[in-house]
Amino acid sequence: MEPTVLSDDRLGPVIVLAPIGRDAAASAGLLRQSGIATEICSDLASMVKALETGAAASFIAEEALFGKDVESVFKWVSAQPPWSDHPLILLTSRQEQTGIQAWRRKLIHSLRNVSLLERPVEGLTLVSTVQAALRARSRQLELRALLVEREQASLELERQVVARTSELETANALLRDQMEVRALVEEKLRQAQKIEAIGQLTGGVAHDFNNLLMVISGGLQMLDRQVDPAKRKRLMDGMRQATERGAGLTRQLLAFSRKQELKPQTVDLQRQIGGMRELLDRSLRGDVEVTFQFAPDLWPVEVDASELELVVLNLAVNARDAMPKAGIIVIRAKNEPKKDEAGKDFVSLSVCDNGSGMSPEVQARVFEPFFTTKDIGKGSGLGLAQVHGFIQQSGGVIEISSQEGQGTTITLMMPRSLKVPAPDQHHLVDLHVERRRPASAGCVLLVEDDEEVAALVSEMLNELGFQVTRAATAAAALGALANGRTVDVVFSDIMMPGGMNGVELAKEIRARRVDLPILLTSGYSAAARQEADAQGIKILPKPYQLSDLDAALQETLSKA
Repeated sequence: MEPTVLSDDRLGPVIVLAPIGRDAAASAGLLRQSGIATEICSDLASMVKALETGAAASFIAEEALFGKDVESVFKWVSAQPPWSDHPLILLTSRQEQTGIQAWRRKLIHSLRNVSLLERPVEGLTLVSTVQAALRARSRQLELRALLVEREQASLELERQVVARTSELETANALLRDQMEVRALVEEKLRQAQKIEAIGQLTGGVAHDFNNLLMVISGGLQMLDRQVDPAKRKRLMDGMRQATERGAGLTRQLLAFSRKQELKPQTVDLQRQIGGMRELLDRSLRGDVEVTFQFAPDLWPVEVDASELELVVLNLAVNARDAMPKAGIIVIRAKNEPKKDEAGKDFVSLSVCDNGSGMSPEVQARVFEPFFTTKDIGKGSGLGLAQVHGFIQQSGGVIEISSQEGQGTTITLMMPRSLKVPAPDQHHLVDLHVERRRPASAGCVLLVEDDEEVAALVSEMLNELGFQVTRAATAAAALGALANGRTVDVVFSDIMMPGGMNGVELAKEIRARRVDLPILLTSGYSAAARQEADAQGIKILPKPYQLSDLDAALQETLSKA
């Protein structure tokens, strides 16, 4: 049977490289009889040139490659475009030496698309092998044509997109105008909401602070008029409670803004929250009953224990206010395994009441800052906002369920801790600070711009036995150090006028006197926490008590 003739002008000729004897002429003649165009090459250089010109396949006798530098052929093969894999037919000899076999394997690996024919080879076998190579090459050319067609289609699509874009420019311009108008309307709405929030803030927070200031200022005036120790003590206790309430309100503001520095620890909820029984009984009315329901195998959680107690107290007070005619508050906790998409374990802490409940409109705004349903002066609107900020900052989630007339349940989902809680999480603070002799305490350079605060802190430092040198600005503090005064520790506020704050002052002092201890203080410690930590400087948060100041100074001096 005559072999099928494959003729395709796109393919180009079949290269024949067989320089020994009549192999090249005989092979080329056999292929031409079958209608296959051939081109005989005399050496590797002419073969590479023919490959670069364009060839359908290559027929090579391996003797033509013995001892030759074939890197030029390897380089051409590796440089082919992605669609091309040039077929090569290698006519092998019967030499089976180990070196020849290794050379042959390397050759096959480098030439990639190789078919082997072993001598002696019949004419029909040679022709059919070449025709198979030509069919493979033809399919490669078809693939190239498809790629070119796809590229042209892509270009055509891009032209259509450009045309459509031009048509839509007018519509887009109109849409942008509408968006700008909408943005202006939304900005005006936000400004109105800000004004409303400020109004609610002045009605709640400012009222609370005025009451606190009234207690303190009135108490100070009455203190001078009283000689009875019992009455003086009552006045002092009232002023102390007012300052604690003010500090608590400040913590609410910071927790809502999620900028308060939390101190997470492993907490046993049953022990921590169960220990609040006395505090809750004092804070709630006598007709409000509080019950605890804790799962027996409750997991510990990782939160700030003190802030968690404030959160529970806030929720309990809100529940009390929602039950004007007595009621029951249930505080329950249980494990919530694999609660989120990542498969993390949580513990839920719920505060439930059977009070008046909330409407859907109130529920939608309940976590907004300064939003409150209470009368002006009866609440700042920061309670639930503070709870929301705390739980999110702790890596948890807050959920609310409420129906009018049936009560409210607020649930805190807190991440499970795999650590073991400390044996006792309630620490008693020793408020007694022994007065030291001035000679044993040292000299403090106090940097504080507020005259009243500076006077109070100076008295506290004197009470601790320190001598005080006061500077109102950072520049004045540097001047005092330059005068050669004896200074054992620098105690500076962070926020000060004059272009240099407390952290920058500390950097300058370190550059001049690296061994001088420095303690910073601020009412908003998170503002400079990172910079201070980088320098190893402690920040004492405001407001602080005498014992706090004493402990911070002693820690700073001991580190130095």
